[in-house]
Amino acid sequence: MRKPPAHDPVQDAPDVSAPSDSAAGKRAVARSLRNAQQQMGVRRTALTLLRVNQEDGFDCPGCAWPEPAKRHTAEFCENGAKAVAEEATLRRVTPDFFAAHPVADLATRSGYWLGQQGRLTQPMYLAEGAERYEPVPWERAFDIVAEELDALGSPDEAVFYTSGRTSNEAAFLYQLFAREFGTNNLPDCSNMCHESSGEALTETLGVGKGSVLLEDLHQADLIIVAGQNPGTNHPRMLSALEKAKSAGAKIITVNPLPEAGMTRFKNPQTPRGLAGGGTALTDLFLQIRLGGDQALFRMLNRLVLEAEGGVDEEFVRDHTHGYEDFAEAARTTGWDETLTATGLEREEIEDAVRLVLASRRTVVCWAMGLTQHKHSVATIREVVNLLLLRGNIGRPGAGGTSHAEGVGGVCPVRGHSNVQGDRTMGIYERPQPAFLDALEREFGITAPREHGLDVVRSIRALRDGRAKVFFAMGGNFVSASPDTAVTEDAMRRARLTVHVSTKLNRSHCVTGSRALILPTLGRTERDLQGGGEQFVTVEDSMGMVHASRGRLEPAGPHLLSEPAIVTRLARRVLGTESLTPWEDFEKDYALVRDRIARVIPGFENFNERVAQPGGFTLPHAPRDERRFPTATGKANFTAAPVSWPQVPEGRLLLQTLRSHDQYNTTIYGLDDRYRGIRNGRRVVLMHPDDARAFGLADGAYTDLTSEWTDGTTRTARGFRVVHYPTARGCAAAYYPETNVLVPLDATADTSNTPAGKSLVIRVTSG
Repeated sequence: MRKPPAHDPVQDAPDVSAPSDSAAGKRAVARSLRNAQQQMGVRRTALTLLRVNQEDGFDCPGCAWPEPAKRHTAEFCENGAKAVAEEATLRRVTPDFFAAHPVADLATRSGYWLGQQGRLTQPMYLAEGAERYEPVPWERAFDIVAEELDALGSPDEAVFYTSGRTSNEAAFLYQLFAREFGTNNLPDCSNMCHESSGEALTETLGVGKGSVLLEDLHQADLIIVAGQNPGTNHPRMLSALEKAKSAGAKIITVNPLPEAGMTRFKNPQTPRGLAGGGTALTDLFLQIRLGGDQALFRMLNRLVLEAEGGVDEEFVRDHTHGYEDFAEAARTTGWDETLTATGLEREEIEDAVRLVLASRRTVVCWAMGLTQHKHSVATIREVVNLLLLRGNIGRPGAGGTSHAEGVGGVCPVRGHSNVQGDRTMGIYERPQPAFLDALEREFGITAPREHGLDVVRSIRALRDGRAKVFFAMGGNFVSASPDTAVTEDAMRRARLTVHVSTKLNRSHCVTGSRALILPTLGRTERDLQGGGEQFVTVEDSMGMVHASRGRLEPAGPHLLSEPAIVTRLARRVLGTESLTPWEDFEKDYALVRDRIARVIPGFENFNERVAQPGGFTLPHAPRDERRFPTATGKANFTAAPVSWPQVPEGRLLLQTLRSHDQYNTTIYGLDDRYRGIRNGRRVVLMHPDDARAFGLADGAYTDLTSEWTDGTTRTARGFRVVHYPTARGCAAAYYPETNVLVPLDATADTSNTPAGKSLVIRVTSG
């Protein structure tokens, strides 16, 4: 077993080679096994990985990609194996570790080093004015939280954040506690990723989730993958794309960067993938300029309108609203502005529309590359416009259930396991009145009705002293949030910061006056409560709900499950005045699911249905019935003005992104082998012509300074220039190192999501 690194490795002198033109294959298998064995050992690796994403096993703590009906024995990807290995690691962070490392020392360490130390084992408390965390009994930890919550002038001075890894049961209990306490301050990681998708889809289709199932993707004629890098962020999606290709599908990739996974996939589950050349996935690569996606889809819509038979007139007539206004706006779209906004050639766009017109079943998939711009909501609305024109939403015939009838649809690919389920369970700062009504009927509480704080507004409230307690159920809030210096200063102004965590991260080093770290069980671990062995449930990116059962012994005797932490905290804070049976919920999660079934539509007979192999599918009115629960009662066309980032002379557009050794803010290693980067993270990928124009040779170092219309700037220093085949005028660098470049007020219209995918920057030479 390799021990965790005692010292931070050098991170500012990366080695660079040519990027790869294929993903997965034998190297992915070897890397998966090597990482797992280093963290878990050989026997534990075999026992654990063979249970990932199995019907009687546990849900991968990584991405939210759904499982196929027929599962492989090894139903995981390289990055899933890394996520499991870090959770099931044999490394431990004990009180002795904290005694040896004051908070000031931990604050100097990288996120990679912190994560590599291992699993947290005991509740730890940082007293006001103290230099080190010290162990504290669970009851005292809950007392500390209660003291600070009781001292607040209003429940709205508390913020209850949620990360996507939280189970349905824990999320439901968490939001119930917060609302019984008296606040809707329930920001979550959706605020920073797919909030733009939810806003756009709710307005246009009436449901803020994707409208396709995995079978629909397999049976599509055309799949458009826009602003997404499946090879790193959702690797199991590549298998679905390969299956669609084998059935005759065409794939259009829309991305400023050529990505190995969308170029060629070497499926490690097949002989051809292991020993052969793999499968070429992309039929048409549109190397778009950052932020030009709305302009691209608007022009595609104009061309569909102009094509004979391009519009599904029956669908438009019977199921949509706003067509005439949209069509008028689309027909006035000009080629000059489209080519300027997209950086594409006219012939490329015409090739794309030919594929669209030849397809009866089109699916559009997207991720952060579409959701984190100022005009992201308008962009996703334009994607919906294209699918509405072609009748690519829902199944013909009300109540149709045959997958053969699928016609494609929208597929926002969520990036974190159960982030979609958390929102379904009520983790939302702007809850619907019907949901609050149901909570009140079921639990006899008075739920707050005033909207709460999202992530960006929570940071502002902490910064301004309007929020005093920050409680995080999972995640790494400090590193995930924008405007790093402002966020860290805001957290330090809190009276108390609390993090329910499995491992160390940067957020544990940036604390309020007092701080708690509460260690919890991971997905891989057995959960024994008073009612016996428990399981939890999760919802994947396509609305499938299934069980997750950990099998490993817990990392330490002092760990509590997330439901247990919430229920014990609720009992301590709310006291005997609460009529909610918190103690019963801790003992038996089936009782929680019974309550969910009575509160949330689609979960009727929850316990019985989730006991079935593979779980069950949540209802989706547009997909299942071609019924659109919007304000108009129909699917809505929209006609927002086309926008794209305006870049002054001598500047570039920068997107923030992940490396291949990374999942969200968790850094598994210092390599990004698909892009040819090794042993470092402070790199900026630039087109060679752009770099030379700025006098920057490959291997030179530069500072990145973002510039904003209000005159403010932000700077990230010391990035190695890598000449890379990105779109002209565009650059890319990893987050969280570049989160500092995104001001707190630089957000997407409507969704308030941090706009980290099109930053106007200047670079310096010499």
